[in-house]
Amino acid sequence: MSITADDVASWMFNQMRTAGTLHQQEAVAYIRSNFGDSFIYVNEAGHESIDKEVKKAFKKMHGGKAAWDRDGFFWGWTSAIKV
Repeated sequence: MSITADDVASWMFNQMRTAGTLHQQEAVAYIRSNFGDSFIYVNEAGHESIDKEVKKAFKKMHGGKAAWDRDGFFWGWTSAIKV
């Protein structure tokens, strides 16, 4: 069975549901060791980041209810209501 961007995004979404936040550095480390390097890249600022297809699928799953915190490098829920 081949791992897809949706599989990785689903893990991210479930982490958000459980913890309420998802820090990029921890997510990158987990994704690399559990899903493989193909879902990680180095962005223009020189930081490791999560594949754009994974982030697109993740955004579809949370439907705008999570937001990226640029200063803290994490995703968090935008309201008190968790999905």
